[in-house]
Amino acid sequence: MIKTLAKFVLLIAATMCAAQQGSVQKEGSSWTSVATGALTGVHNLHIKVEVGGVRVEGGSSQGVSYVIRNRSYETSEDRARRQFGEYKINAYVRGDTAWITGEWEGGRPQKFSSDVTVSVPRDIAFVKIETEGGGVVTTGISGRLEAETGGGSIHLDDIGGAISAETGGGSVDVGNVGGDLAVQTGGGGIHIGSAKGKVSAESGGGSVELVSGLQGASLQTGGGSIHVDKCTGKLNVSTGGGSIDLGHIDGPVQMETGGGGLKIVSATGLVKAESGGGSIELWGVPAAHVETGAGAITAKFIASGERSDSLLETGVGDVTVYLVPNINITVRASIEAATGHRIISDFPEIKVSSEGGQWEPKLISAEGNLNGGGPVLKVRTTMGNIYIRRAQ
Repeated sequence: MIKTLAKFVLLIAATMCAAQQGSVQKEGSSWTSVATGALTGVHNLHIKVEVGGVRVEGGSSQGVSYVIRNRSYETSEDRARRQFGEYKINAYVRGDTAWITGEWEGGRPQKFSSDVTVSVPRDIAFVKIETEGGGVVTTGISGRLEAETGGGSIHLDDIGGAISAETGGGSVDVGNVGGDLAVQTGGGGIHIGSAKGKVSAESGGGSVELVSGLQGASLQTGGGSIHVDKCTGKLNVSTGGGSIDLGHIDGPVQMETGGGGLKIVSATGLVKAESGGGSIELWGVPAAHVETGAGAITAKFIASGERSDSLLETGVGDVTVYLVPNINITVRASIEAATGHRIISDFPEIKVSSEGGQWEPKLISAEGNLNGGGPVLKVRTTMGNIYIRRAQ
C-alpha cells in the first residue's frame, strides 16, 4: 500500500510542475526572464495565459517544447523580479494533453508583457489556445485548432483539421486549411486563402476576403467590403454598407449590402442580390432575383446552369440585360414613370408598347419569347431606361 501511494505521488510530481524561470537579464528598456521546458507523450495541447502572444509551430519534433519570454518594464531589477514571481507559469501533462498556463496572483501590473512559443509534432491531434490580449500564430499542424484572444491579431496557416478562431478586435489571416473554418473578429479585417471545408467568417466592421472555398461559405461584416475569387457550393455574403465583389461561384449566391455596389463574374445557380442604393453587375448567371433602391443594374444571362424565373428591379436607374443567342427565355419589361425614358431591344421578337399621352407620365412595356420561350425574366424600373442586348 505504501509503495503504491509513493508511486502515485511521484506520478503527480512528474506530470504537474511550475515552469522554471531563468535568470533576469537587462535588455534595452526592459528586464527579461525566460522559462523553457519540454512535455512528452501527449496528443493534444492546451495553452491558457492571461497576457501575451502565443505562437505554435508544427514540425518534426517528437514532443512539445516551449519557450516563455516575460518582460518587465519596471525601473529596478527588484520590482521586475517581484512581477516575474507574481506571474505563475505552469507546464504539465494531464492524460494525453499538455498544458501550459500563465496566471496572475493578485492584481495585474501594467508594465509587463509575455510571449509563448511552442514547438509541437506536426501530427498533433488538437491545439487549443486562449489568451486575454496578445496575438496568436499557429502553423504546420495536421489536427484541429481552436484559438481565442481578447484583442490581438490571429495568423493561421497550413492547418490540416477544422479551425475555430475568435478575436475581440484584431485582424484574422488564414492561409490554407484542410477542414471547416469558423472565424470571428469584433472589428478587424479577415483574409482567407484556401479552405477545403465550409467557411464561416464574421467581422464587426472590417473587410472580408476569400480566395478559394471548396464547400460553400457564409461571409458577413458590419460595414466593410467583401471579396471572393472563387467558391464551390452555396455562397452567402452580406455587409452593412460596403461593396461586394465576387468572382467565379460554382453554386447559388445570396448577397446583400446596405448601400454599396454588388458585382459577380459568374455563377452556376440562382443569384439573389439586394442593395439599398448601389449599382449591381452580374456578368454570367443562369437566373437572378435583383433589387436596388436607386442604382443601375447590368445582367448577362447564360443558357447553362440552374435556370429559373428571374427579376431585375430598381427604383431609379437604367437596366441593361445581355442575352446569349441560344437562350430560351420569356422577357417581360416595364418602365412606370416613362416620360423621357425608353426600352430598346436588339431582338425583333420582343415587342415594345406604350400607354398614356405624349405630355404625361406613361407606362412603357416590352414582351416576347426567345427561342420558343422559357423561364420568365421580369425587368422593372420606375425611372430609367431598359436595354435588352444580344450578348457577343
